[in-house]
Amino acid sequence: MKLISPSLLSADFGNLQRDIEMLNASECDWLHVDVMDGIFVPNISFGQPIVKHIKKHAQKPLDVHLMIMDPGRYVQDFRDAGAAILTIHYEACHHHDRVLHAIHDAGMKGGVVLNPSSPVSLLEDIIQECDVVLLMSVNPGFGGQKFIENTYNKVRQLRALCDRKNPQCLIEVDGGVNLQNAIKLFEAGADVLVAGNAVFKSDDPAATIHQMKQ
Repeated sequence: MKLISPSLLSADFGNLQRDIEMLNASECDWLHVDVMDGIFVPNISFGQPIVKHIKKHAQKPLDVHLMIMDPGRYVQDFRDAGAAILTIHYEACHHHDRVLHAIHDAGMKGGVVLNPSSPVSLLEDIIQECDVVLLMSVNPGFGGQKFIENTYNKVRQLRALCDRKNPQCLIEVDGGVNLQNAIKLFEAGADVLVAGNAVFKSDDPAATIHQMKQ
């Protein structure tokens, strides 16, 4: 499976509707929405009201990535705002099983995110509850960072874990993804690539998305 989820963190916020409509017409599969609280990560992005505005214009599923502390408090809020997929950081949550059940009960697909320094082995006892696992290939908080090369190894490790315990789980990678490393990530076992600057700063974003999927 080769899915592309462009990150709206790299879109032109002054022309957000225009950029969403461009993505609607492209071959992308999801729209990635990064929610940051300034506590778990050293940046603040946007919350439920902006997600709700994005949903008004988006024709594709919203892939909402919560980079916030205690994400279980906001499951229903983001479902009401329009999220179809909701991922929570392993490092920001104490009760992963409980929160994933709440996400599923709210009618969304759910998953766990791992920071670059968090090993795949942490997921041994929770992988069965995940529809998706998102591997950060940069330290979370800012766009435009350099891709961490060890991500390929983590993708292969996670692929082996999923094959053993939950073959339906999708592997998503976020951070520094571009045309040069996309093929290697798919070959390593990734299913979904989040691309921000590589898409929105290219001369032809729709063509870049097409190239990534190929």
